[in-house]
Amino acid sequence: MRDTHPYTAGVNNESPGRKLRADARLNREQIIEAARALIAERGAEVPMEEVARRAGVGTATLYRRFPDREALVREVALDGFHRVVAIVRDAEDEESDAWRALSRFIRRAAAELRLATWLSIWFTSTWEQVRDDPEERRLRQILLKILGRLVRRAQADGDLRHDVDAGDLTLMMALLLRPIPGLRAELTQRSVDRYLTLMLDGLRAHPDIQQLPDSDIGLADLGGD
Repeated sequence: MRDTHPYTAGVNNESPGRKLRADARLNREQIIEAARALIAERGAEVPMEEVARRAGVGTATLYRRFPDREALVREVALDGFHRVVAIVRDAEDEESDAWRALSRFIRRAAAELRLATWLSIWFTSTWEQVRDDPEERRLRQILLKILGRLVRRAQADGDLRHDVDAGDLTLMMALLLRPIPGLRAELTQRSVDRYLTLMLDGLRAHPDIQQLPDSDIGLADLGGD
């Protein structure tokens, strides 16, 4: 029989160390979420102090978790990759139709991939470090392999044109989602929604399809083997 101290009976006996780790984890998540939102809203020059205010933490807490802007950007980028992989996994698991899964992924991942595109432009040196991170490479491999499966299934079903591959899809989205200097945020979002629809329409197989020039871009071209 386990003894129970009279002063702790019925009380959550989570250790102080575990609670501290949980609090630290929550702070980290709040900081990353705040940084994601502020970078999307205001661009690369958001002050770290503004990130702390949006996250509801002290500046000292922010710098304890992320000693400089580059460290924070790296974590924002990796967090975005995790989100994109979760989106493509859910699409594959929950949609029996491969074309529907691809369409769902492209539409739902657009915001995450747009942020990643912006980070790659605004923080070039930091982005190079992200690309060399083993976790980023692991996530990229997962993403491209799932996309490759969906592409092959959709082509076998006759829904996706035969002359494209997973690499084509990722590069098309990256090019489409690149920021245009001076374009209003509202117009940017409208244009993305419209042009994603055009892109999907162009990817559909149909009798009068025009053959694309050159060969398709596959996983090997993007380092996805």
